[in-house]
Amino acid sequence: MNKLVNLVNVFALLSLLAVGGGTAVLPQMKHDVVVTHQWLGADQFTDIYSLGQLSPGPNMNMVAVIGYHVSGIPGAILVLLAFYLPSCTLVFAVGKFWDHFEGSPWRDAVQRGMAPITIGLMASGVYAIGRTATINLDHSIRFNAITVAITLIVTAILLMRHINPALLILAGGAVGWFALRMA
Repeated sequence: MNKLVNLVNVFALLSLLAVGGGTAVLPQMKHDVVVTHQWLGADQFTDIYSLGQLSPGPNMNMVAVIGYHVSGIPGAILVLLAFYLPSCTLVFAVGKFWDHFEGSPWRDAVQRGMAPITIGLMASGVYAIGRTATINLDHSIRFNAITVAITLIVTAILLMRHINPALLILAGGAVGWFALRMA
């Protein structure tokens, strides 16, 4: 029962901090899940995140997999509720007041101020996942050249062409699987 309470506490707080989407709280989520509570390993967290990117629907449904891993079906259900209900309730309440201030300079200033914060939080999420995926943490930090190369190639392709990222994730996974088996 204590694990269920901890799951709800962690994911309800993350829900309220998720300014700009779930990606904004990935570093904190990873810290809470991997370091603080040790529910998952860093590689497991990255794998679950990657699967969440490939699955249809909201990519942050990955939190249900974390809840399931920790406490089975009750954990999955409670984590989904804890992650979505507080932020949905907050957005609904704020939305009622937000419409009232349409055209206000105050509202425009808040929107302009939130944009760089959201971008920064999302960038930190990308960094946290990318770092785990490309750096092996054993006794010393050692870059895995294969995963770094795949990361850079996929990033370059995404910047130059409009390609479905899920296809690149699958291709990168296949290349990585073969390349790491050969190494």
